[in-house]
Amino acid sequence: MSDSVGNNSEKKLIKIDISSDTVCPWCFMGKRNLDKAIAASKDQYDFQVRWHPFQLNPSAPKEGINKREYMEARMSEVFRSHGLDYNLSGLTGNTLESHRLMYFAAQQGLDKQHNLMEELSFGYFTQGKYIGDREFLVESAKKVGIEGAAEFLEDPNNGLKEVNEELQKYSENITGVPYFVINGIQKLSGAQPPEILLRAFQVAAN
Repeated sequence: MSDSVGNNSEKKLIKIDISSDTVCPWCFMGKRNLDKAIAASKDQYDFQVRWHPFQLNPSAPKEGINKREYMEARMSEVFRSHGLDYNLSGLTGNTLESHRLMYFAAQQGLDKQHNLMEELSFGYFTQGKYIGDREFLVESAKKVGIEGAAEFLEDPNNGLKEVNEELQKYSENITGVPYFVINGIQKLSGAQPPEILLRAFQVAAN
């Protein structure tokens, strides 16, 4: 995956816009499936992946609520199929701050934004981390090479206008996530398996 067209002029660029929430388990599964599809076709295409905010529960409290009261236990089986342990411990809550961080990450490179989505999802879903914990957000940003995250998040207005604009532009008319738009043509909803994504790449590239 790259931020721009690769050096191989024979490769076609696949642009993927994804509306997602950082506490959505299907979004994490969708990302894992997308990564598999990209890995299987990286010799054919260059990829530009951009994540856009979506809030499953905009009114969720910032201080967090017990995850077991909010999530379905059946997700454990889904996660095991991806070699992951689904962790229901910890809190869930408002995701606005994580979306502000995702916006900030994109300013330093779409690869870093994509890697940050993995880091946030892995911590939240498998390690019991809380998506509203500033320390967890900043540490995740550091792990993927994002600089200045703590300072950016300190001001609650940083990135707020941009996140709200993206929510309106990309997420206002959709009812579920993840939601993929490939080259502005192919639109897919849900955690699609890699083979479906691969077919969508082929259609979008023609």
